[in-house]
Amino acid sequence: MKLTQKLAYVLLTGFSVAMILGAWGFEFIGEMPPCKLCYYQRYPHWVASGAGLLAIVTGLGLLAYLAAAGAAVSGLVGLYHTGVERKWWEGPSTCTSSDVSNMSADDLFNQIMSAPLVRCDEIPWELFVLSMANYNAMLSLGAAGLWVYAIKNLK
Repeated sequence: MKLTQKLAYVLLTGFSVAMILGAWGFEFIGEMPPCKLCYYQRYPHWVASGAGLLAIVTGLGLLAYLAAAGAAVSGLVGLYHTGVERKWWEGPSTCTSSDVSNMSADDLFNQIMSAPLVRCDEIPWELFVLSMANYNAMLSLGAAGLWVYAIKNLK
């Protein structure tokens, strides 16, 4: 079987759908609720799935580029999330911890009470020393590259 542009679009759209289903599996079956950055990695896959489906139906290259952009954005958010998890840089103040050494007891109590239940700077699951954000970054950026390859090189 020869890999055609349409088949590549189907496979890459299926990839984004699988990423969303996998995230739901971890959330609902694995009982690992997502943090804010995890949600931010999912939204672009919805864009990639929808644009990919429309690209399959219409054959419009612009929609395929939009699907590629969706996969790339998810991958870039995954890279950012990786840095937050690995403490390479600070994440959003709404989902990470900060220095408490100069806080009063009241301020500390208020921070604890307003803290999210799931923090972005903790790794809830790893496989071969890589977190879900690491895998999303690698796979999504790879998929974005494959989208562009399919658009430019397959007929």
